[in-house]
Amino acid sequence: MTDTTFATPLRAEPAGIERRAARDLLRRSRCKPAEILFWLAAAASFFLLPDRHLLLSEIAILGLFALSLDLIIGYAGVVSLGHGAFFGLGAYVAGLTSIHLTGEPLAGLALAALAAGLLGLLTGPLLLLRASDLTRLMVTLGIAMLLLEAANRAAWLTGGADGLQGVMIDPLLGCFEFDLFGTTAYAYCLIVTFVLFLIARRVVTSPYGLSLRAIRDNALRARSMGIPVGPRLLAIYAFSAVIAGIAGALLTQTTMFVSLDVLAFHRSADVLLVLVLGGVGYLYGGLIGAIAFKLLQDGFSALTPQYWMFWMGLVLLVIVLIGRDRIDALPRAILRRIRKEGRV
Repeated sequence: MTDTTFATPLRAEPAGIERRAARDLLRRSRCKPAEILFWLAAAASFFLLPDRHLLLSEIAILGLFALSLDLIIGYAGVVSLGHGAFFGLGAYVAGLTSIHLTGEPLAGLALAALAAGLLGLLTGPLLLLRASDLTRLMVTLGIAMLLLEAANRAAWLTGGADGLQGVMIDPLLGCFEFDLFGTTAYAYCLIVTFVLFLIARRVVTSPYGLSLRAIRDNALRARSMGIPVGPRLLAIYAFSAVIAGIAGALLTQTTMFVSLDVLAFHRSADVLLVLVLGGVGYLYGGLIGAIAFKLLQDGFSALTPQYWMFWMGLVLLVIVLIGRDRIDALPRAILRRIRKEGRV
C-alpha cells in the first residue's frame, strides 16, 4: 500500500507540469490587442500615407532585417557583427536571379532565402560550436568583409563598384507592377514581413523557443537538462539567415538595383542600432526600432543633412544613459495615472 500511495503522485507530477507548460505556451502564443492594433495601423498606413510608400518600404525591410538579428541575439544569445553578410547575399542572389533566370519576384525571394540559409548552415558550426562571444564578433565581421571583397573582385558577376546592372522585376503575381511611387513595393514588403513575423512568433513561443531562452541564460545547465545546444543554435542561426536574406532580396526587388553597399559594414551596424532603439529579446523591438530609426534619420537629414549622424548618436547616448527600463516604464506610468484618475 505504501508503494501505491507514493507511486501515483510521482507519475502525476510530470503530467501536471506538462499541462501547465502547455497552457502557458498557449497563453503566450495568443495575439494581444496591442499587437492587432499595431498591424492594423501598419495596414492603414498604406492608405493614409500614399506619398510615403518608399520610406515605409524601407522601414518594413529594415524591420524584417532587425527581426532576423533579434532571433539570434535576443532569444539565443548569439552575438553577431556581420549579419549583413546574409542580407547582402540575398540581395545579390535576387538580382542575379532576375537577370539570368526569371524576373518573378517570389522565385527570387525563394532562391535568396535558400542561398542565405545555406551560408548560415556552412558558417554556423564554426561560430556556434568553436567560438566564444568576442570571437564570434570578430569571425562574423570577417565573414562579411570576405564576402564584400569577393563581390568586389567578381565584377564580371556582381558588377563590382558599379553595381549590378539590368535588374528587372516582373509584375507581382503577374498583375501588380512595381511603380516609381512604391505602392506595390510597400504592399509586397509589408505582407512578406507580416508572414515571416508570424512564423518567427510561432517559433519563439514554441517549446523550441523556450529551449533557446534556456540556452541563452545558461548553456551548461541547458545541456545538462538534455537540450541539444549545438543543433538548436544552428537551426535558429540558419533560420535567422533565411529571414535576413529575404530582407536583402526585398531591397533589390523594390529598388531594382544592388551594389556593394548591401554588404558594407554599416548594414550590420545600423541593424544593431535599430535593436538598441527598439529593444532586444522582443520581436516587436526590431519593428519599432526600425520605425524610430528611419523616422529619426529622415527628420535629422531634413534638419541638418551633414550632421544627422551626430543627432542620431546623441539620441542613442540618451537612451543608454537614462536606461531602457526607465524609458519603457514611462508610458506605463502615464496609463496607470490616466486609469486611476478615470476611476476617481
